[in-house]
Amino acid sequence: MDAPTTRSADDGTPGGGDGWFTPRKQPVSAAGSEQGTSEGRRLAALRPVSRGTAGPDGEPAQDEAQDPASRIPAPPSPWTASASDQPQQLAEPPASVQTQEPTETEMPASAEPRAPVPPPALTETRVPAQRSAAPAGTPSPDAVLVRRTMAEVAPVADKVTSYFYALLFVRHPDLRSLFPPAMDAQRDRLLKALLTAAEHIDNTPVLVDYLQNLGRGHRKYGTRAEHYPAVGECLIGALSKYAESVWDAETEAAWVRTYTTISQVMIDAAAADELRAPAWWYAEVVSHDLRTADIAVLTLRPDQPYPFLAGQYASIETPWWPRIWRHYSFASAPRSDGLLTFHVKAIPAGWVSNALVHRARPGDVVRLGPPAGSMTVDHTSDSGLLCLGGGTGIAPIKALVEDVAEHGARRPVEVFYGARSDHDLYDIDTMLRLQQSHAWLEVRPVVDRDGLLQLPDAIRAFGPWTEYDAYVSGPPGMIRSGVDALRGVGIPVERIRHDSVEELVAAGH
Repeated sequence: MDAPTTRSADDGTPGGGDGWFTPRKQPVSAAGSEQGTSEGRRLAALRPVSRGTAGPDGEPAQDEAQDPASRIPAPPSPWTASASDQPQQLAEPPASVQTQEPTETEMPASAEPRAPVPPPALTETRVPAQRSAAPAGTPSPDAVLVRRTMAEVAPVADKVTSYFYALLFVRHPDLRSLFPPAMDAQRDRLLKALLTAAEHIDNTPVLVDYLQNLGRGHRKYGTRAEHYPAVGECLIGALSKYAESVWDAETEAAWVRTYTTISQVMIDAAAADELRAPAWWYAEVVSHDLRTADIAVLTLRPDQPYPFLAGQYASIETPWWPRIWRHYSFASAPRSDGLLTFHVKAIPAGWVSNALVHRARPGDVVRLGPPAGSMTVDHTSDSGLLCLGGGTGIAPIKALVEDVAEHGARRPVEVFYGARSDHDLYDIDTMLRLQQSHAWLEVRPVVDRDGLLQLPDAIRAFGPWTEYDAYVSGPPGMIRSGVDALRGVGIPVERIRHDSVEELVAAGH
């Protein structure tokens, strides 16, 4: 759970002038920003900027006064980022199980396949070769060594994380500015993302999809291709120290190859994205509707067109917590007026969620990262849609319903709207109005009884669902139980979508 630790002014805002703009005023770009004019707005003509991303969500270790342990040699040449200005096509990942609730939990990894605007038609996946793979169904030699390392360091994960950031910030102090000032809850995200990718190096469709989105999404941090060798060097340094009993030249070579694969996919994806989209958008709050004591519906006006697909999500940064980003799903299909709507629930000690719910007001300006997520509708199919939305997870479900309506197809859509109490059905009136307007839509509110989630029971009570595509959006626990229930009633896993990537990767989907 996030808990702010930066020093604050008396009014609760971060002290020291760390913000990148003043709330309710025109944003001013920071010195050295690649995205601003003297008036603080991004240049209208987007020019290619530096590539790559090493998602800066970490914290330095407590002891940064000296370089911990002996220096690890600079990574071998395969770590060197490609200098080609003409990115090559990455493998198109298949539609995957997905849906993201707009919660305060940042997604460290994602199978986020379909970008809202397709990248230029390119031709091949440029990924460095791994060692010869084993027969289908068995791990590759590199995967075996990587997983052995992961098992060894798992009991001391906190020490590995601290050591990794100590190495990174002592050896490369210039990278510290890319990370949030307060890092208590942030510090393990970069390392977790790298290790998650490494552990699933054999799962190519999910891995490539995940890494492409990391590469695109982390452009907003200002990371560049030349940062990758530094991160790789420190990753190897931390792992070799805490997996000493299993570490040898062969293991190090496997990690070099693995990291080379990871970094190259991310670099290429970021380079391709630079040709078609900015790293971030400014967006003004035009309305703020407090639906309950802790849930607000915000409508934003981006400073330039923001292409996305219904069912996707975006990361948001507020002026009160610089360099802290959280993901929220779009609560409507794309609109002709270009406005964007989000449902946000404030969680205890949640930095971004509390700022958006309790502090943001019309006229404030936030920043948006690129859209991501693949919980989108396949309009080439006439299958029915079975949608499960829990809490503020109803936001992307509402967007999907609007998307189906706009395409004019009379395909059946069944929505199960789960909540812990009647009070938490904060958007039920909107959903019932949609039901009245569309004969093909059925909305079924499902309220917990005795504190137990009843959504799976409700799904089993209706149906059959074998001809439906399923969409699940909500807290992680609800997604887990929802996916289990959907599979239990006969929906194939490839027809279930959600954006809880940790669940996706863990299940091997």
